Formats: sequence, C-alpha cells, structure tokens
Amino acid sequence: MKPVDQQHVLSIKDLNRYIRMKMESDKRLSDVWIRGEISNFTHHSSGHMYFTLKDEGSRIRAIMFAAHNQRLPFIPKEGSRVIARGNVSVYERDGQYQFYATHMQPDGIGSLYLAYEQLKKKLEGEGLFAAERKRPIPLFPRTVGVITSPTGAAVRDIMITIKRRFPQARTVLYPVLVQGKGAAPSIVKAIRAMNELAEADVLIVGRGGGSLEELWAFNEEAVARAVYESEIPVISAVGHETDFTITDFVADLRAATPTAAAELAVPSSAELKERIHQRRRQLEQGLQQRLRRSRERLISLQRSPALVHPRRYMLQHAERLDMLKVQLKGALQTTISQNRQKQTALKHGLIRLNPQVQVEIAARRRDNAHRQLSTAMQAVMRDKLQQLQSEIRHLDALSPLKVMSRGYSLVYDEQERKLIKSLKDVQPGDMVNVKVSDGRLQCQVWGMKEEDNRGE
Repeated sequence: MKPVDQQHVLSIKDLNRYIRMKMESDKRLSDVWIRGEISNFTHHSSGHMYFTLKDEGSRIRAIMFAAHNQRLPFIPKEGSRVIARGNVSVYERDGQYQFYATHMQPDGIGSLYLAYEQLKKKLEGEGLFAAERKRPIPLFPRTVGVITSPTGAAVRDIMITIKRRFPQARTVLYPVLVQGKGAAPSIVKAIRAMNELAEADVLIVGRGGGSLEELWAFNEEAVARAVYESEIPVISAVGHETDFTITDFVADLRAATPTAAAELAVPSSAELKERIHQRRRQLEQGLQQRLRRSRERLISLQRSPALVHPRRYMLQHAERLDMLKVQLKGALQTTISQNRQKQTALKHGLIRLNPQVQVEIAARRRDNAHRQLSTAMQAVMRDKLQQLQSEIRHLDALSPLKVMSRGYSLVYDEQERKLIKSLKDVQPGDMVNVKVSDGRLQCQVWGMKEEDNRGE
C-alpha cells in the first residue's frame, strides 16, 4: 500500500466548502425554479422561513430569508403547494445541500385567489376596511381627480358622465398603468401626487372590467395602503358589477362601474335645478299661506273687545289688580305670623340647648348614676360575703381536722408521702407518722392483725 500524501488529505470543512463552491458556480443550480409541497414549516422569530419542499419521489430542505419573504403576496403554510425560485448550495457546518428561495408563489389554479383572500384577511384585521374611518364624499366638488388609463373606455365614460351631470366641476386626469408589472407603483404614485397637489375634492380610482389577473394591480397591498392614507376621499371604480377588489373595500365609496363612480362623485345639475324650482314653489306657497293667516289674524284683532272698548278692558284689569293686592296682603300677614311662631319655637329650642343647662342636667344624671352604682355595689358585696361565709362553713364541715377533733387520726408512711389505708401498705418494723388534731406521733409497727369488718 502506497503511503498517503498528506497534502491531498482534506478536512471535512474544506470538503464541504469545495462542494459548495462547485454548486454555486453551476449556472443551472444558481437560478432554478422548483415545484413542491411545503412541510415542516417554521417561521422563525428572526423572520426567516425554514421548511422542506417535497414531491412524490423526493424532498429537499429549504430556507427563505426575511429580506425575501417580506415581499410574498401570500402566507406559506404547512401543506401549501408552491413554485419557488432560488439557488442550491451547501450548508458547510452540516455538509447538507439545501435550496435557498428568493421568490415563491402558490402553485395551481386559484393561486391568485388565495393571495387575494390572505391579503384581504390581513388588511381587514388591521382595520383598513372599517366603516367608521370612511369619509363622506363632498356634495358639490369643484374638482374631480381621475386616476385611470388615458386610453381606456373607463376614462371616456367618467368624463362624459361628469360633463353631463355637473358641468361646473373641473376634471383633472392623472394617467396611470392599470395592468401589468408597473401598474401598482404607477397608481400609488398618482394617489400620493394628487394628495400633494391638493387640487381635487374627490378622487376616482379605477379601470374597466377584466379577469382577476388583469385587475390584480388593484389587489396589491401598496395600492390599498395608498388609498387608506389618502386625505382626499376616494371612490373605487374597478371592473363591473360582480368584480370586487381590495381597493373596493378600502375606498371611502365603491362604485359598480366607472360610470356609476362619476354619478356618485357629482350631483345632477338637472336634478338640482328641479329641486330648486320645487323649493321655490314650496316657499311661495308657504309665504302666501302665512300672509293669508296674518291678514285673518289682523281682522280678528281689529274686532277684539280690547281694541273696540279699551277703557272697559282696562277697568277689568284694575279690578283684578285690587283683588291681587288684598290676596298679597293676607299672604304676607300669614307668612309673618308663621315666621314668628317658628322664631319662638327656635328660641325655646336654644334655651334647652344652652350649655349651662346641659351641664346641670348632666350633673344630675351623674349623681343619680353614682348613687345607683353605690347601691348596686353594696348589694353585690353583701351577696358575695354571704356566699363566702357559706362556703367557709361548708369547707370547715368537710375539713379532716374537724374529723380528727372527734378522736380520729391519719397514718402516713415515714416520709409522709403516702396515706396508710390497709395492712398491705406496711410491714412489721416500719416507721409511721400518726397525725392527730394537735400534732404528730412517730411510731413503729410491732405487730399486725387482720380483721374482717364485712359483717358489721
């Protein structure tokens, strides 16, 4: 066996780096599209997405960094089928090759609709569709801003409708792309420019009908946020009756068609003129009725007794005035009498509440309480003294000394710890102490005789 050439021995790190450089230098692997189903999906707190792409026969680990996935028009999730673009390389630490995705889109029919629904749910959660934030459209706009394609049928319908309904209004057209890759930035730029110029009182943003792909510019998040941030009220006019875009939900008012948007943006001059004529007729009729009522009232006043016989009318009021004077005088006298009675009652009340009187009353109450307390204490002392004397007599009757005075004695052991009650408690020769009524006897047991007292 030939000796190993140490110069040709590679470390694992060097080998993995070599393989990575080989893969990254391969044109085919540096920009490749792949189709697969997402599994093991993890959206890391750093913003990076880690997942596996698999099909029926194989699988590959994949990563999409936050700088790329922030632009995704949809939210990837477990089980989603996608088409991804990126490059294949080796993660040197683990020696494992993986796919680094830079772009991704849903795969299959309904992918745009999925992105549409996800963006709609996201913006609705942020409050961009809330009804309370929508602003009213001005009733009589002086200038209407139109943001649409300058060559489509929509702009022609809008201009003709505004000119026919309200020729006093000025129309400002800001031409934009309404389809294709640059449509969304073009619309966003136009909305912001119209707000900076501040010439229009209301904006119409839209285009004619089309497929979901053709209307997609009005489903872009950037367009929706530009409409939301607009200080000028926006009328959305995208598509036909059944077409709804994200812009329709964000706008302050949604029109079914561009023509309907123009009708909502300006009032009808003919209708206004007819309304003015109607109000004029109503005003004339009202003035005539008021004049007729005023004339009838004047005739009625001219016939009233106050104007026909003013002196008689004045005498009636003079008589009523005299009656009121009498009633007022009586009421004053009654009030004065009631006030005097109240004053007298208050005076008596103040006398009762005089501090000196209160002190005297308190002193009398104190003396009475003292006498009652002394009497009660003496009665209690007598009762307790009698009870004590009774208890003393009872204890004296039960005292052992009382018993011993009648000739009885108590016998204890030598240490006087135990009372001798039976012959079993002593032995011949034991010393005992005998307690009598006037002292103690120290004795020794010389003999013991058992007696049977059960027959007594």
